[in-house]
Amino acid sequence: MKRIFDIIFALFVLICFLPIGIFLSLWIAFESSGGIFFAQNRVGKNGVSFRLLKFRSMYSNAESQGRITVGSRDARITKVGYYLRKYKLDEFPQFINVLKGDMSIVGPRPEVQEYVDLYTEEQRNILQVKPGITDLASLAYFHENELLAKSDNPQQTYIQEVMPEKIRLNEKYLANPSLGQDLVIICKTFAKIFRA
Repeated sequence: MKRIFDIIFALFVLICFLPIGIFLSLWIAFESSGGIFFAQNRVGKNGVSFRLLKFRSMYSNAESQGRITVGSRDARITKVGYYLRKYKLDEFPQFINVLKGDMSIVGPRPEVQEYVDLYTEEQRNILQVKPGITDLASLAYFHENELLAKSDNPQQTYIQEVMPEKIRLNEKYLANPSLGQDLVIICKTFAKIFRA
């Protein structure tokens, strides 16, 4: 049931989003050099890595200066990237990941390997399901970049404070998974985006 829902929902969003997606792709291409999409290895179900897709919101090779983005005005973020990130539009190519079967609409957000390597054995239980585009942690940390911008050591703050709380929320979700809960999370996610 969840897989069927994922496919139908992803197709619906991609079809509806297509005109906006074309416009954003042109804006990204004309504003700065580099590809339209940003692909990054993330850890998926059962620890298997996959290429997560996003609209490129930063200048080329920006990741070499660090994986964590601090604040919405990070100098590495392009002009179009600011709006992509503010309204979470950079995440829309992940509906392609959903169609491919790498991800689900709702599920624990996938991390990069270096952070997954820090998980305890118990925390690795969240890797038993497909990662998602949105989840309880995404709602709780909708403005995560702004939070990290206030830290003297964003990397340490993420590892010691943010990541454990995200895992706790993911464990809460996995304790009682249901299509009804997924629909509530999806509705709350769209509400957050429209209020951004």
